[in-house]
Amino acid sequence: MTMSMIHKLVSVRALGLAALVLAALHGAALAQTPNTEPSGDTPFSSMAIARDEADDCRVAKPPVDLAETAYLRNGYRAILRILIAEEALTTENCTCLLDQFTWDQALGALPRFRTSDNPRLPFKVLDLYAKADALEAQVTEACAE
Repeated sequence: MTMSMIHKLVSVRALGLAALVLAALHGAALAQTPNTEPSGDTPFSSMAIARDEADDCRVAKPPVDLAETAYLRNGYRAILRILIAEEALTTENCTCLLDQFTWDQALGALPRFRTSDNPRLPFKVLDLYAKADALEAQVTEACAE
């Protein structure tokens, strides 16, 4: 047997071994895949996660057409949260005021929250989130009394 033939034989054996290992791993992965088929006796509604009551008064994600980037949309969402919390504190109202506010109000309030002349980064979203969180905490505290 020549050296060339020995190298080819070793390569073929290595490939065969690699194929066996991959097949074994693939089989093990399939065996661990959870069954997603319904059992037939579980009603679909039981799999649904119930909404938290607090979610009913939570500002939803803004519509995609509100602004061209997620950064801007997230900023407008935080502004709307701030406006709602400020109104609740001012009026001492502990009911959900979400239905009294619109995205247009958040857009209109931009000059108040503007921190830059850059139209793509007119505000600092993290600062707006912090302010909204703080105001909502004040509302929660005031309403708990």
